[in-house]
Amino acid sequence: MIEYLKESTFVINDVISDAWDVLKKRYFAIAGICFLLFVVSNVSGILAMYLNSISIVLSVFMALLFLVVYFGLQLALFKHIFQVLDRDQEDIRWRDSIPELKELIYFFACVVSILVGAFITYLLISVIFFPLIYLISVEVMVQIVYFITFVLAFSMFLRIAFFPFFILDKGVKPFKAIRLSLATTRGNFIRIVLLLAFFALFGSLYLYFSYRGYAVISTGLSMVNSFVIVPLSSVAFIIAYRKMMRDYRGDADPSIMENII
Repeated sequence: MIEYLKESTFVINDVISDAWDVLKKRYFAIAGICFLLFVVSNVSGILAMYLNSISIVLSVFMALLFLVVYFGLQLALFKHIFQVLDRDQEDIRWRDSIPELKELIYFFACVVSILVGAFITYLLISVIFFPLIYLISVEVMVQIVYFITFVLAFSMFLRIAFFPFFILDKGVKPFKAIRLSLATTRGNFIRIVLLLAFFALFGSLYLYFSYRGYAVISTGLSMVNSFVIVPLSSVAFIIAYRKMMRDYRGDADPSIMENII
């Protein structure tokens, strides 16, 4: 296990180093899209509070619109990074980064499928642990179900979170993108967790210093997170995806059940 973690740490260092090299090539373009994501997220929150007092229908419509815009920008960011990896600087064009309607539909189909799957998982776990109400209180049983559902859902999410890359990079359909993400991440779960933990560390430091009241340090960390960590993490996960695809030796159309564990 120790040797495996050493190998994983080396791989993660390699991914982050490669991501930094890519980010330096197109920093302002990648960071610019991340800034647009930040603006859309904050503007949507402000408008949501304002429109909620005017009209529920308008508020719901604007919420759906902002979801499309936000995730459309997210997909545009991923497509632009793929361009940087695959093309010469002279061949990179902004209009090629705009996601197609089909890609947006595939993306949201995956999101809906994942949400439905999480809800079904919650129902199944609730049924399995329902007999516990005869041994413990209902409140404790509910907390246990919540905790187990969260752990399972979070673990599965880390493994299927690469589905947008398959949609954008390979043009596959929604359910196949989820199956491929499950298959390629099989055996790489610890690497993914460690890579996520590396970037989450900076966010945790910001929360810590903000909570302790160190305004200058927390502001500096917020700037670093917004303009360095977020762009770098986007590039890093795409590079990790490419490395996993390079080493993948499984089926071109894998089944879900064979790759869950």
